[in-house]
Amino acid sequence: MLVTGKGGAGKTTVAAALGLAAARRGKRVVLCEVAEQKRLGALFGVDTEHAETELAPGLFGVSVDPEQAKQEWLRYQLKSRTLAAVLGGSRLFQYLTAAAPGLSELVTIGKVWDLAQIERRTGGPAFDLAIVDAPATGHGLAMLRAPSTFAAVARVGPIGRQAEKIDRFLRDPARTGVLTAALPEEMPVNETVEFERALRLELGIAIDAIVVNAVHPARFRPAEVRCVQGVTGAGRVTKAALSAAVSEHQRARGEHAQVRRLRRAATAPVATLPRIFEPELGRDELERLSVELERRL
Repeated sequence: MLVTGKGGAGKTTVAAALGLAAARRGKRVVLCEVAEQKRLGALFGVDTEHAETELAPGLFGVSVDPEQAKQEWLRYQLKSRTLAAVLGGSRLFQYLTAAAPGLSELVTIGKVWDLAQIERRTGGPAFDLAIVDAPATGHGLAMLRAPSTFAAVARVGPIGRQAEKIDRFLRDPARTGVLTAALPEEMPVNETVEFERALRLELGIAIDAIVVNAVHPARFRPAEVRCVQGVTGAGRVTKAALSAAVSEHQRARGEHAQVRRLRRAATAPVATLPRIFEPELGRDELERLSVELERRL
């Protein structure tokens, strides 16, 4: 499952909540973050590395390092740790791989692909589900495009074969799903609709679900708002409180309108998650969101 979305839309939170929900059902789950984001560790209070780190019972985290993923690929192809170290450490190889556009994305998604296999080329026990905290929508599309690009360019040889295998895996809806996180605001909604269209047109991949994060609750009915607005003779403190209540209602009303607009424009089903009124999310808040997500998807 690939989780992407506009930057700041809470895709890491959504990915973590998905992982907790799956682990609660008895699945062995790995959460993968790419581009060395190191956000999952902060949410769970542990340091994530390129190797699996346990975040919670049944839930593991991996922070994919492209350089280490490249070394793993070399060891797999050359069948020798020594040869892989010699080739990977050579200046010529480093220059050629740095000059190859999209190679970093390919080895990154290749590492994720390996984690999702029953028999992993890097060894280790299998996972029932791999969830990827993917880059924001624009970079996420580039990462998904990388295997097909390399498969088309390198038609023969190990890189081409591996890229083609990963591309088939990503395009297979029975094995790979895509979830997009959004915010209930105009620009994130527009970007989500555009990403869904681009993903379908460029790669033939459909989004399975859209999760609108941090939606304010609708606390008042219209009649109640009119009563609040009609209050006269209130003191300064009371007047400020009533004004804040009306402002909060208007904000929630605008957000719910954006959710309705997204539901009309998008093909994928749209679910919502409530805003958590805490300065930072901890394990308790993640558990609460995972229960909400499980109920609404």
